[in-house]
Amino acid sequence: MNGLVRRQVPLENFAAQLRQFGIVVGILLLAQMARAADNSVDPQAITGQMTQIDEFVRAEMERQKIPGVAIGIVSKGKAVAIKGYGLANVELGVPVTGETVFESGSVGKQFTSTVVMLMVEDGKLALDDSITKYFTDAPASWRPITVRNLLTHTSGIPNYEIKNYQGQSSGERADAIDLRRDYTEEELTKFAYRLPLDFPPGSRWSYSNTGYVMLGVLIHKVSGQFYGDILRERVFKPLGMKSARIISEEDIVPHRAAGYRLVDGQLKNQEWTSPSLDTTADGSLYLSMMDFVAWDRGLRAGAILKPQSWAQINTPVTLKSGKSYPYGFGWQVGESNGKPWYYHGGAWLGFMTYISRYLADDLTILVLTNRGQSAPQRFVDGIAAVIDPKLARIEPVTPIRDSDPKLADRVRILLETASEGKLSPQDLPYVDGSLLVRLAKIYADLLRPLGKPSRLDLLDRRDLGDDRMSTYEAVYAGGTFRVTVGLAPDGRFSAFWLQPE
Repeated sequence: MNGLVRRQVPLENFAAQLRQFGIVVGILLLAQMARAADNSVDPQAITGQMTQIDEFVRAEMERQKIPGVAIGIVSKGKAVAIKGYGLANVELGVPVTGETVFESGSVGKQFTSTVVMLMVEDGKLALDDSITKYFTDAPASWRPITVRNLLTHTSGIPNYEIKNYQGQSSGERADAIDLRRDYTEEELTKFAYRLPLDFPPGSRWSYSNTGYVMLGVLIHKVSGQFYGDILRERVFKPLGMKSARIISEEDIVPHRAAGYRLVDGQLKNQEWTSPSLDTTADGSLYLSMMDFVAWDRGLRAGAILKPQSWAQINTPVTLKSGKSYPYGFGWQVGESNGKPWYYHGGAWLGFMTYISRYLADDLTILVLTNRGQSAPQRFVDGIAAVIDPKLARIEPVTPIRDSDPKLADRVRILLETASEGKLSPQDLPYVDGSLLVRLAKIYADLLRPLGKPSRLDLLDRRDLGDDRMSTYEAVYAGGTFRVTVGLAPDGRFSAFWLQPE
C-alpha cells in the first residue's frame, strides 16, 4: 500500500520590492505588501483552464490505460472542480462521478495518524512512549521503538512482504503475508514480532506498512475501539465525509468503483484479498472525491485536532544523526514557492490515489484512479503545471561535474546486474524484498535488449536524510534512462530507481 507550518515572507524581500516599485509608505503600502506575498491562484482563472485540464486528463488516462479517474481541485478554499472521467465499472459501463467510491491505499495513513493524535490528546498514549509499553510481549529489540517511530517510518520494522501477489511469491522470507488468508490482530502482531529489524530505531527512514498495521492494533489496545470506528465518529462524521469508511467487500456500498490491473497489456479485474487484510490501518479506506475534498476542507480549517497536534503531524522527522527526513506522520513534506508542500500517494490492488497540497499557492489537487500500478502523480503534476507553470517539477537535464567517478563505476555495474536480472539483497540491502523482486523483473525487461550504456552523465547530487542521492542520465543505443541511486552512510546502495526518458 502501497503540516501546517506557516512561514513568514522575509522582510528583506519586502524591502527589495519597495525599492523596485517606489511604493509610498502607509496603509496602501501594507496592502501592496500583502498582495506581493500572495502567490495563490485565482479560482476563476482555474475555471477558465478546465478545457485544457480535461484534455490533459483524458490523454493521460489513454496513455496509462486507466479506466476511470476522479479529480478534485481546491483553490482558496473553493472546490473549483470535482469531476469524473471514464468508467467506474467497465463491465457495467458505469461512469465515474464525484460520488464514485475508490479505495484509498496509503493515503489512508494520514487518517490513521490523525486517530493516533486524537489518542495523544485524550491522554491514552504519548508519542515518545516505547511501544513495548503497549505491546508487552514484544521482542526486546522493539524496546527502543516509539510511537513516533511507527508514524514516521523510522522504526526499523520491515515492510511486510507478500505471497501470491499477481501469482508470484516475494519469498525471501517464509513468513510473508498471504493476501488470501484472514488474520486476526493478534496473528498480525505475532507476524510483525518475527521480522528482524532492518536498522536501529530512529537511525533511518524506510517505508513500512507493517508499522502502520501496528498503529491500528495500538489504537485498539489503548481505546478499546477498532480504529475504523473512531474514524467514523470523530473524523468522517464531523467533516461531512459521507461515504468514507473502512473497506468491506460484503457490504452494499453505493457508487463503489471496480478496481483493475493490466496483464500483458489487457485490462483485468483486481486480485482477490482476504477481508481482514482490507481493514488494516496502513491504508484500507473507501472514499469518494466528495469525501476527499471534505478532508482537505478539514485540513485547511485545522479541524479535529489541536494546532500543536497538526504541527507534529506536519513536521519532518529528525533522525538520530540530527538530520531531518522529509516525512511527517503519514505525509511527505516538501517545499514549493517558499512554503510547505504536503503530499502522499496510495496504492492497493486495483487502485492508485494522490493528494498534493501547495500552501504557498493555496491549492490542493486530488486524484483517485481505479487501475493498480498506474501513476496518479502524473495527473497531479500535469494539472499543477496547467494551473501555474511555476508548480511544474523541473528535473535537471544538464550534466554536472562528477566529483565521485568511482560511484559512477559502481552504478554501471549495478545497471549491468539489473540487465541480467540478477539484482539481489546484496546489491540493494535497504530495498524492501517484495519491491526488489518486482523491480528486478521490470528492470531486466527494460535493460536486457540494450547492452551497456555508452554514457553515464551525472545530473544531480543532494542529501536526503543521511543518504546521498545521485541522479544520472544513462544513454544506450536504443534509449535513454534517468537513473537515481541512494548511498547510505555505510557505503551501500539504499535506493535504485530507473525511469525511461
